Amino acid sequence: MPVNGELHEMRATTLVEGFRRRTLSPLDVARAIIERIERCDGAINAFCHRDAEATLASARESERRWQVGQPLGPLDGVPVSVKDLIHVRGWPTRHGSRATPDAGPWNFDSPAVARLREGGAVLIGKTTTPEFGHKGVTESGLTGRTSNPWNLAMNPGGSSGGAGAALAAGMGPLALGTDGGGSCRKPASYCGVVGMKPTQGSVPAWPPSALWPLSSTGPMARSAEDCALLLDSIARPDPRDPYASSAHRTHSFAASADPSLKGLRLAFAPELGGSTARTEVARAVMSTMAAFRELGAEVVEAGPRIADPMPLYRVLLDSGWLNVVRPMSPEQRAKLDPSFQEAVARSAKITADDVRHALEVRLRLGAELATFHETHDILVTPTNPVTAYAHGSREPVREPEDRFSATVCFTFPFNITGQPAISVPCGTSAAGLPIGLQIVGPIGSDLRVLWVAQAFERVSGWQGRLAPL
Repeated sequence: MPVNGELHEMRATTLVEGFRRRTLSPLDVARAIIERIERCDGAINAFCHRDAEATLASARESERRWQVGQPLGPLDGVPVSVKDLIHVRGWPTRHGSRATPDAGPWNFDSPAVARLREGGAVLIGKTTTPEFGHKGVTESGLTGRTSNPWNLAMNPGGSSGGAGAALAAGMGPLALGTDGGGSCRKPASYCGVVGMKPTQGSVPAWPPSALWPLSSTGPMARSAEDCALLLDSIARPDPRDPYASSAHRTHSFAASADPSLKGLRLAFAPELGGSTARTEVARAVMSTMAAFRELGAEVVEAGPRIADPMPLYRVLLDSGWLNVVRPMSPEQRAKLDPSFQEAVARSAKITADDVRHALEVRLRLGAELATFHETHDILVTPTNPVTAYAHGSREPVREPEDRFSATVCFTFPFNITGQPAISVPCGTSAAGLPIGLQIVGPIGSDLRVLWVAQAFERVSGWQGRLAPL
């Protein structure tokens, strides 16, 4: 039996195999993760709520099931954290906001959490988020500032920054995040882990997201293989979201991936919508072209010719904020973070005509990307134009070479179109900070995107790596 110091390093697939062989114990794993959080999270601040007693009770139940060979599902006994925008029965969902009530009632699970419970997963706590996930750095008046385990002076990205930081520090092998513009992928890139935005509608949602049609619940892990395992569990039907495409799924995302990419046509795009990455990031991403060629793919340098979609994205994003605060009293609104109050003020100026026009332009952009994918199976870009940057600013200090609209310039277009996209680590900067590579496919190609990601991580040497705390 490995000692606790090793258990927190193990990926979900390794844990499940150990449970199956009875060489690992769900209870020992839960204790190791709790110990790791207690040792590391004081410096990182990735968790805003934990219930060790409930976690250990869930692990004991899982252990009993494995002992008699009756696990509830492929994630039985595996620890999973949940972002504080996703409802967990019995735990507070504060959305990172002082304006939300602290007394509940917290009486239901979101669809993704309900599927995890049904499969026997062990919930370990809620992870931090900026207020209502409205910005790409994880800090709020309620929970304070979350730091990047690779360098505590840096932010971990957002809005799933707590999830990304927890994974990178070994505080759990799996995490549920949400992604409305890069909120799973940006922290994954900055923290050296894997984060995925599935095809819009693949994972049922309840309550409905204020950021529809942009936001999706997404899997985060330290490997694409583990992301596939988590997505397999959460991309299942739920009657509260009758329009979720998961109701029609017939395949498993966790099916064994083909190690060869022979026959796939991959397009590498160092520029997207007029934005480019900083030289160090672009070089790291473009250097992976050789690895993909060795895997058998046909690789070309090409990208969709689209204008900067930020104005379109801003209308779709900001139009949701007013709906968030509509039921709030004046006293509650006064507690909102200043930056979120600014977002609400922008929302109040958007007209119905603005939204209708944005939805029409969204359809045109989706058609343009669908046409591109008729001749290119996969699109590869940098995940972000920069590596993690210092606390204290929503965006990095500008440098003379910078040519990007925002640090989500490579991620948010695919929230608009609804396409699946995943970020996997592909190297580090001269300062030792992770660099992420984004793999994008057409609508409904989540399985292909995951297979390409798994093929790459097998040859990249990044699979399962932790930050050197």
